[in-house]
Amino acid sequence: MDRNKYTIERRYINKRQNVRPGTRLKTGTPAFFVAHDTGNPGASADNHFTYFQNLKDRSASAQVFIDDTKILEIIPTGTGENPAEKAWHVLYNVTTDNERFGYDSNDAALGVELCYGGKINFAEAYKRFVWYLALCCDKWGKNPSTHIPTHKQLDPGRKSDCDQGLKVGNKTLKDLITDVAAELAAPISVPDFVQLPANIAQSLIDNYVSPAWFVSKNAEDEIGKTHFHNLANNLRMAAGIPLIAGKSALPIQKLPKSNVQEIIFRWLSPAWFNAKAGGDPEQAKHFNNLANYLRRAAGIPIE
Repeated sequence: MDRNKYTIERRYINKRQNVRPGTRLKTGTPAFFVAHDTGNPGASADNHFTYFQNLKDRSASAQVFIDDTKILEIIPTGTGENPAEKAWHVLYNVTTDNERFGYDSNDAALGVELCYGGKINFAEAYKRFVWYLALCCDKWGKNPSTHIPTHKQLDPGRKSDCDQGLKVGNKTLKDLITDVAAELAAPISVPDFVQLPANIAQSLIDNYVSPAWFVSKNAEDEIGKTHFHNLANNLRMAAGIPLIAGKSALPIQKLPKSNVQEIIFRWLSPAWFNAKAGGDPEQAKHFNNLANYLRRAAGIPIE
């Protein structure tokens, strides 16, 4: 599947026992994913963030709210850097989840909420809902047919979600599971290439390529000089920088994959490992970002 199809926004509510107790899931990583709808037609993901940020008179919450414009995690889920925390999204005294999965949903599962109704575009919200559930299944090796129960299935005497939300778009639970499985199987969509930012290209030239050119020059290595000269010009053409000062830039060109591999393996990977070994995660992230700029400029999937 394409893990980069949508952006996940992580904006966490404050820790309070009734909404975000701050407790890790008993299973460490999520064991299953409960498909909810908000039961609040027209309310957006942001609306629900505000509601749970201010909720004081009862215990309730979920980790994720998805509308037609965003996927918003208001409690950590483990999809990012923070480990998954529990939320209060299924009643403890209903034991269907325990019988089916061996754990209570609050202790072991993510609550994933579909926002629907009002001015919310169902098709866009549904696509994000499907993708997020597929991402979770992909990340933690779960089968959508067995690991995505609905709130209605776990508490049939009281609840009708997420069936009521799906009904707005003439979708059923069977459709949801089928669509999640299809999303999991979908090929990665990679653009042909993305222009390399000029400042990134110039930084790579100044910090790595030009010093290597001078080393070749001092060693009277004409082959090396020509190679690094061409490498610098390929970076310039990928970023729309003129090859000669005062001249017009040539049309933007895709960066050769061989150039990307060389720059990453020769310079960026060693720098990343040094930053990692030195306990500097920000520097490690910087070198990873540089590598991904190059990958995009060559039409290679980012890492």
